[in-house]
Amino acid sequence: MSHEAVPSRRADRERLLTLVQPGTTHVGTGVFARRRLKSGMVLGEIFGQVCDDHPADPSYCMELPSGKVLEPSAPLRFLNHSCDPNCELFYWFDEDDPQVVVEDRLWLQTIRDIEPGGELLIDYCWPADASIRCRCGAANCRGWIVDPDELHLLKDRDPCREETEVAPTRAGDAG
Repeated sequence: MSHEAVPSRRADRERLLTLVQPGTTHVGTGVFARRRLKSGMVLGEIFGQVCDDHPADPSYCMELPSGKVLEPSAPLRFLNHSCDPNCELFYWFDEDDPQVVVEDRLWLQTIRDIEPGGELLIDYCWPADASIRCRCGAANCRGWIVDPDELHLLKDRDPCREETEVAPTRAGDAG
């Protein structure tokens, strides 16, 4: 990273901290809006340590386009799951070739308005083989933290019969 990038990243992090703060949820720690956040607002980059391999405890890890994983730092490491999210993760793509990711960096953006005190939520879209029981409480809850396209793979599993003592779900501590 160049020296020119350091102040920019520091300023981005400081800006992010004026927008969000961690707080307690029914599943552990979450991220909450400090002020009203409009739909389509890019909140900032998700900073953290980029690893070549999954760490021993991949609870907070997020996959990057290169196949590496990002172990995010607070506060965005505490983003919780919801089957009805109000935020999404994205990568910057080349405008001329939408198949090409410009950088191996991850960003967070709102997809709905979020009022002050509202929790920021993303859909983890985990693969079916990594799914766990969902406790998000959304009206459209799938019962599983799973990619909606893979929900059919869980048709024979009953989330109510799964282990009742489920560890908090996280890239935060999602529900």
